[in-house]
Amino acid sequence: MFYLLVTLASVFTLVYHYFTRTFNYWKDRNVPGPKPLPLVGNIKDSVFRSKHAALVFKSIYDAYPNDKVVGVYRMTTPCILLRDLDVIKQVMIKDFELFVDRGISFSKEGLGLNLFHADGDTWKVLRNRFTPVFTSGKLRNMLYLMTERGEQFIDYVDNLRAEKSEQPIHLLVQKFTMATISACAFGLDLDEDMYRTLNRIDKMIFTPSYARELDMMFPGILKKFNGSIFPKYVTTFFDNLAQTVVKQRGGLPTNRKDFMDLILALRQQKTIEGTKKLDNEKLRIVELTDSVIAAQAFVFYAAGYETSATTMTFLFYELAKHPEIQDKVIAEIDEVLKRHNGEINYDCLNEMTYLQQVFDETLRKYPIVDPLQRNAQTDYIIPGTNVTVKKGQTILVNPMGIHYDPKYYPNPEKFDPERFSPENEKDRHSCAYLPFGTGPRNCIGK
Repeated sequence: MFYLLVTLASVFTLVYHYFTRTFNYWKDRNVPGPKPLPLVGNIKDSVFRSKHAALVFKSIYDAYPNDKVVGVYRMTTPCILLRDLDVIKQVMIKDFELFVDRGISFSKEGLGLNLFHADGDTWKVLRNRFTPVFTSGKLRNMLYLMTERGEQFIDYVDNLRAEKSEQPIHLLVQKFTMATISACAFGLDLDEDMYRTLNRIDKMIFTPSYARELDMMFPGILKKFNGSIFPKYVTTFFDNLAQTVVKQRGGLPTNRKDFMDLILALRQQKTIEGTKKLDNEKLRIVELTDSVIAAQAFVFYAAGYETSATTMTFLFYELAKHPEIQDKVIAEIDEVLKRHNGEINYDCLNEMTYLQQVFDETLRKYPIVDPLQRNAQTDYIIPGTNVTVKKGQTILVNPMGIHYDPKYYPNPEKFDPERFSPENEKDRHSCAYLPFGTGPRNCIGK
């Protein structure tokens, strides 16, 4: 019995030491930060799914109001949370080349090659080639698809209201954004079977898996073993979807002018390549395989569908709480449409400036991607401090903490679209509003 107890105590001690071995890292470097817990570090509530990661990091952000940086632990991995806006600007914009990777790496193949998750060299090639997809001219060409889905959605809601006046708004908006993204990306007209399939896909994509925590504890393990943060079903679905659309269109762009048309136009080149800044720099070439096409289809869908639905749901919630703002939005829409003979077009959308302010304020209160993160490509001394981020370490930015900081937004809990009027915006720090990230690796759909 004695030997058993000694053995158990020894095993416990070894395990405890292993899962706390890094926890003096920031203390030894005199970097302020909260005390970590064994195994989970400073993200216990996020790990156990009791609180969104944005709120976890906001609590840390709020606890250190006088510090430029805070040392934190995601599981057992030391990371740095940036609080100072000038430091954020320096790291994510001016010194971007030193922080080009997001540090959310998984499989080198399949969905891991999408524009959001791809490593720096691959990302540069993809970003350079896919940026033209989101020019105003291309979006103008897709507007008719959005308008058609909008009209269908109005009819759908009218029919629902005849049965029951109260409906869960998020499910309704999801149907609209799903139909719109499916049309603009893949040329699909949704039936109920496809809706149920995409709904299942949505849950798989946006329900956090513990693969992320595994990669936080053992950085790079997913990439090393070609693992994924998404179930195999998701990969198979988008592989099959891309192959089906390519086959239906004969591998060539049609006249739909949707996302897949633009992809197929690039596909005819077989490969896409980056640009060299230096003569001796190696040119990165990406082969446009069906797998790469599927990865871009995946990220276009994932980044456009649920993010839009969530933002619109919060927007409707705030408008319902503030009827005076709702009335002002309706009046502006009516006035602009009157000038355009009741026709919704790209120009009239740009004239709805107050509506844009309402969207901006919604995204301030409810940022979608949080935290933002970047990986250091080399050892880096954070400006204005004596803190060194080592190569491979992750820096974090918490948009929610910034968006609710009274230094930048007085009375931050209040929903006030006037914060984004031209006169109120002009003197605001460029990194005080980060719903789309910032710097060259911000959201391409911004």
